[in-house]
Amino acid sequence: MVHSRVPQEIIVERILLIRGQKVILDRDLAELYGVETKYLNRQVKRNIERFPKQFMFKLTKTEKEELVTNWHRFRLLKHAPSLPHVFTEHGVAMLASVLNSKQAVRLSTHIIEIFIKLRNLIVGYEDLAHKLEQLERKIEKHVTEIHTIFEAIRQLMTSPEKPKRRIGFHSG
Repeated sequence: MVHSRVPQEIIVERILLIRGQKVILDRDLAELYGVETKYLNRQVKRNIERFPKQFMFKLTKTEKEELVTNWHRFRLLKHAPSLPHVFTEHGVAMLASVLNSKQAVRLSTHIIEIFIKLRNLIVGYEDLAHKLEQLERKIEKHVTEIHTIFEAIRQLMTSPEKPKRRIGFHSG
């Protein structure tokens, strides 16, 4: 896949949510960049100071097993001797500088644009969810008020019981 412009869908399907962060596996980035995974990881290792934890981290054995279990495309990871690295949006940007190729720079820019679009989409959904929650609260309040009004109307509609007249002479 050595195109300078990989379709957005291909990149989006490679973005995973791990530890609450959107990331891409080293092997997926290597494939997109047209390099071997071991070359990509060797360049990272040579420039490790450029990759703090918020840019890149290694999956735990449990996380790797979860990927293999839940995604058919990760079946080859099952017997891999090492745990894969994953890269955040910032890690992808830094990776372009250490791979030092025009292909990596162009593709990294495209990948980062997609990360930004996804983030904006999520923010839009969160905003919509918040507005829906506010609307639900207003509706619940109105339902309670309407219920109270109907109760008052029902009470007004029922004729009050006429007091029974007592038999006999009454003074007063």
